[in-house]
Formats: sequence, C-alpha cells, structure tokens
Amino acid sequence: MDLSIIGSGYVGLVSGACFAEVGHNVICVDNDQRKVDALQAGKVPIYEPGLEDLIHRNVSAGRLRFTNSIADGVDHSEVIFIAVPTPPQADGSVDLSYIERVAREIAGVLKPGQYRVVVDKSTVPVKTGDKVAETIKRYGAAGCEFDVVSNPEFLREGCAVPDLMKPDRIVIGAKSDRATALMKKIYEPFMAPILVTDINSAELIKHAANSFLALKISYINAVSAICDASGADVEKVADGIGADKRIGRNFLNAGLGYGGSCFPKDIAAFIAISDDLGVPFTLLKEVQRINAAQRERFLKTLRDDLWILRDKHIAVWGLAFKPDTDDIRSSVAIDVVAELLKEGAHVTAYDPKGMDKVREFKLIPGCKLADSPLAAAEGAEALIIATEWKEFAAVDLHELKRAMRSPMIFDGRNLFNPETMEHVGFHYRSIGRPRTGEVVQKK
Repeated sequence: MDLSIIGSGYVGLVSGACFAEVGHNVICVDNDQRKVDALQAGKVPIYEPGLEDLIHRNVSAGRLRFTNSIADGVDHSEVIFIAVPTPPQADGSVDLSYIERVAREIAGVLKPGQYRVVVDKSTVPVKTGDKVAETIKRYGAAGCEFDVVSNPEFLREGCAVPDLMKPDRIVIGAKSDRATALMKKIYEPFMAPILVTDINSAELIKHAANSFLALKISYINAVSAICDASGADVEKVADGIGADKRIGRNFLNAGLGYGGSCFPKDIAAFIAISDDLGVPFTLLKEVQRINAAQRERFLKTLRDDLWILRDKHIAVWGLAFKPDTDDIRSSVAIDVVAELLKEGAHVTAYDPKGMDKVREFKLIPGCKLADSPLAAAEGAEALIIATEWKEFAAVDLHELKRAMRSPMIFDGRNLFNPETMEHVGFHYRSIGRPRTGEVVQKK
C-alpha cells in the first residue's frame, strides 16, 4: 500500500520504517528540511536498536523516502498518518496545535473525488478525532472524501522495532467499514490481534493503558518504602505478587520512578481530560505524588549517608530516562543530577547514548561528562546508578572500588546484588532491599 506519515519524530520514524519493512511504500513528511535531507542520506537523529538498519535498507530499496511536502504525501498515499508532537501545557492538558495545523494542511491539498484515510497516530485526548474531522471538512474543498481513524501506538523506547513488528494488539478506531478495511490491510503482514472500536474508545485506550502501567510502577515504589521500613525485600515481594497471572511481573520493578516522554505527559493529560469531563481521576494524582516522593526519598538516603552534599564529588551512571535509548526527556536521572548540582555537589556523569543530547540541549550545566563508567567514578565519594544500562552491570567491581575515593554506591535501579556488593566491600544502598546483615530498627 501507499502510505504517508506526517511527522518524522520517534513514532513517525519507527512506524514508517516498519511499514516499509513489510512491503508498503512509505513517505515520511517533516517540516524540517535539514532533518529530511539527513534522513534521506541515512543519518538517523535518534537512537533506537535496529532502527538505523531498517531505515538504510528500506531507503535503498525505494520503499521509504522523506520529504517536507504534505501535498506530496497526501497525493501519493491512500492512508495518511499524523504523528506530530502533542506536548503538555502548564495545566497538564495537551497542546493540540500541531494536530490542528496538520489537519488544515491536509484539508488544503485534498482533491475532490480523492478518498483518503487520515489516521491519528499521535497520543491525543478522547474526542480529538471528531475535531480533526471537523477541521478537514471546514477547510477542505467541496467533494473531498475522507475518513478519520484513531490508531494509537504502543511502542516502548528501547524495543520499539520489535514492539511494532510483533505487536500484542492493534487498535483501530473507525466509523466506516471502508476505512476499517484499509487499516486491516495495512496491518495484515504483522499477524497480530486487531481490536476494532469506535474512535473515542481507541483514543481513550492509549491514555488508560499508560496510566495503568504508571500506576503499577508507583504501587511497587510505595511498597518499597514499606520494605525499607520493615526489612523486607521488595524484589521478593514483587516476585510473589507478579507470579499471580492476574497481575504479572512486568512494571513491578522498584526504582527512582517513571520518567520519559510518555508516562508523565499522558498521566497529566488523563487527569486533565477527566477533570474536563467532570469525572476527576484522583487516583492518578496519587500516582504522580508517589512518583515524585520516590526521588525525594532516594535523595534523603543520599543526604543521610553523605551528610553534606556541598563539595562532594559524586558520580552518576545514566542520564537517559531508561536503557537502550538516548531520550533524556523528563528523565529522573537528569532531575537527580540537577538537584545534586543545586546543593553544591561536583557531579560527573556517564551515559552510553544520552550524552550527546545533554550537550545539545545544555540541560545540566556544571555537570562534567565522562568517556566511560570508570572514568566517571574516578575519585568519586559516591556513585549513583540512575539508569539500568547493561554496560553498568558488566563493570569490574574491584576496578570500580579502586577508582573511587570512597566505595559508596546508591543504586536507584537495583542493578546489583546486595550480597555481592557487600562482599566486594561497598557501602551499598538500593531501593526496598536491606543490606546483608543490616538490622532494621523500629522507629
């Protein structure tokens, strides 16, 4: 099929490359000509395992190309995906100006008698599809035939390519059989269960799904605080909970809390959506509170053990919000570094993929960036593990101890085994797990 994707950001690039990989002809549209030229030349602006190879292969095969012309994309495509940013506003609601602008531009180039399906791929509030349809009808020429469809993405950064190539499910929200049939044809090569719903339900599914996953994270983080106070082991507790097939073990990993470009934004949006509809979702406000409290609890442990942070030399492993991505948006690791710098600490950080973005956006001025994990830890009085990269788990612990001025590790992702760390000789703190031999006294 002939498809176009307006927006060559994270969702647009991954979707376009994977659609091309299964045989569709894909045009990715972006209004940044420099980005278009770079992509056409094979330069990928984000790190995602497997994505660069997909793009190179399909550009070479002629199934994937890039342009800055929406008219080009609309004219040569049966189905047009909108995958532009939907950033949060100050009150948590979603800025839909990019969606509205693209809808108007599509309307301006649609030709009478030319049927097109316009697909909301971006994460949008419920009822956005109705607004997109109204906009195209208002600004389009008489006689234009189109349908609007909601097709939310469920991509996890770090494993987005396999998520799209082998999805758990595909959600299609549509009003017409004609549009539904075209969408099913697109996804036929992926051989995944397809759920067809009305548009409002499809839009709501994405916010509800992400909010539920964030709720699981905050739940286990709240449990980790109880484990710290009682001497229980949060990982054993999570294993026991997760063994129940009704619950599952995924997203029950205690740590510094969730971050990234999706969960914080989507939860705030869902709260704003529910408030606007007159049904306040107060449970999600507690999820937000627990998430913020988790980081503060971690920093309190750091202050308790180091006493004064000013002028302390602290190493931080990890800047991306999760491993296998260079995405530093709303990263808890960045927030931790910023707080350390604010309190006068000298911070040296390392991340396998995120440091170029930190340099580009100048997010944490005053933080030194090292070339390796051991270089970051050289002479440090404490080490914080803020992102659970596999590279960190493979570091020689004896070399790490020799590199540090004081062998104190504060593991915000429970990357290491406490018994191993004690055996090597580290003062080791993690989330919701007692140190071996530690006596927890009732306060």
